[in-house]
Amino acid sequence: MAAPPELDVTAPFAGVVVAIPHTSEEHVGEGAPVVVLEAMKMEHEVVAQEAGVVGRLAVSIGDEVEEGQLLLTLLPGGERARTSVQRGDEHDQGERADLAAVIERHAVGLDAARPDAVARRRERGRRTARENLAELLDEGSFVEYGPLLIAAQEQRRSREELIARTPADGLVGGVGEIEGRRCVAMSYDYTVLAGTQGMRNHNKKDRLFELAEHRRLPVVLFAEGGGGRPGDVDMPIVAGLDCRAFEFFAGLSGLVPLVGIASGYCFAGNAALLGCCDVVIASEDASIGMGGPAMIEGGGLGVFAPEDVGPIEIQDANGVVDVRVADDHEAVAAAKRYLSYFIGPHEARPAGEKERLRTLIPEARKRVYEIRPIVHALFDEGSVMELRAGFAAGMLTALARLDGRPLGVIANDPTHLGGAIDADGADKAARFMQLCDAFALPVLFLCDTPGFMVGPTSERTATVRHFARMFVTGASLSVPTGTIVLRKGYGLGAQAMAGGGFRAPQFTIAWPTGEFGGMGLEGAVRLGMRRELDAVSDEAEREELFERMVALAYERGRGMNMAAYGEIDDVIDPADSRRWIATLFDGSEGDWRASPGKRRPMVDAW
Repeated sequence: MAAPPELDVTAPFAGVVVAIPHTSEEHVGEGAPVVVLEAMKMEHEVVAQEAGVVGRLAVSIGDEVEEGQLLLTLLPGGERARTSVQRGDEHDQGERADLAAVIERHAVGLDAARPDAVARRRERGRRTARENLAELLDEGSFVEYGPLLIAAQEQRRSREELIARTPADGLVGGVGEIEGRRCVAMSYDYTVLAGTQGMRNHNKKDRLFELAEHRRLPVVLFAEGGGGRPGDVDMPIVAGLDCRAFEFFAGLSGLVPLVGIASGYCFAGNAALLGCCDVVIASEDASIGMGGPAMIEGGGLGVFAPEDVGPIEIQDANGVVDVRVADDHEAVAAAKRYLSYFIGPHEARPAGEKERLRTLIPEARKRVYEIRPIVHALFDEGSVMELRAGFAAGMLTALARLDGRPLGVIANDPTHLGGAIDADGADKAARFMQLCDAFALPVLFLCDTPGFMVGPTSERTATVRHFARMFVTGASLSVPTGTIVLRKGYGLGAQAMAGGGFRAPQFTIAWPTGEFGGMGLEGAVRLGMRRELDAVSDEAEREELFERMVALAYERGRGMNMAAYGEIDDVIDPADSRRWIATLFDGSEGDWRASPGKRRPMVDAW
């Protein structure tokens, strides 16, 4: 019987022979390497196309070969089953050393590997950065960027110490999902060098901010810690003022929703980032300041404990904080809830009894009432989220939903200054208008104001400029607006509560309690009818004449009369309000990504 023909094994390309795993007359399985060639600094295995026995070796280790050159021959036969490839590399047998090193290095930065740091957080009643991110983001959705970074301090500390004590360079950040929608999430880690901003974690922020810009992703920032870190001596810098993190983050304003969370100490650079956010959520133990105790003392301004610099009581009342919460857990819940208004419609929830709206404002025109029960009754149950509740008590700003669709609400509060708009109230309303406009939310004004606050004391607060912010912002809105006059609609203040005038909104309507005038009725009568009043010498008769004139002015300014002259669109049954509000929606609400770029240049930080 004739012997089976030999099979030639040739070089698939030019290279150098660096290994011949099998000797002559040795059996090899199908797919096993028979020669290893090196080309372009890489090793390539030439494998047996079928099982056989190594016959004649045509090359030796170190030989240079050309494409197609004979390497060896195989005598077919023996075991035909494909064998496992025997590479001869130790790391392919069992656990690979390189993979084990990567897994071990990543584990060093996890909370489980840092019990002392975690224990210190527990002593302060605080959670770790990773715990906060884990609760914020959908399980398993977080893809972390830069977890292997260490502080730029190898000239001062050993690499082993930096790996153990400065994981992720003190900033845990990446991309994750909240209720199935992607966002960028990051948290300064106070257990790493007190949450200071190192040069490498600045670069990480830059990377993530650019990612948020390119992919139009909301950003959630846990800002706990201080500012620049002077101990990063490895980087050849003088002052580091060419850092671009603040420019990049501020540039996201108006492009994507920005959520800042402050708990514990938030000073300097961390506070600067926090202040750029659309909404600031802060816990009861938060201290927020543009300079921490060291900076204050260094400036010769005194010695203060951290908790005395910008405590929550101050920052809530002065408007820095939008949402005040008890702790980290509530802060995360508030962040999720806030972002939910910017992802389009939700499943509709039942509204309160609409007939109840008929009785929430007293018939007696001077009797005060609470605005919040009205706001909550108008919209879907549990859907109202008030912002800046501790600031500017005369102006309410809130996010809400009607039939599941999100919108913004701006309302006067008659329990404060009778609903008059002061400088803080104007700022609060103007800034909220910008927020809604930037992210495609319609705006509903609930007007009950005697006008702008006046008087020498008021003018000391620069009211002329602050009031004007409501006009210039209102005139620049691109989203639909509507105004419901609940009671008083007087003067410039009422016009500001309609985006500049009663013709500006998509609708201007009133409840039966609505009353109108170019200024407050009593003031208008005293000013306009001064001659007639001065002609009456008897004080009692003069007061009686004044009251009659006020009553006549009131009758003339009643909502029904305003509607009869076409100065408002209608006077409605309060129970019919939701039907009017529904006309503000066109299906684009909350769909801010539909715009190719920014709808507004920015959302004012104030």
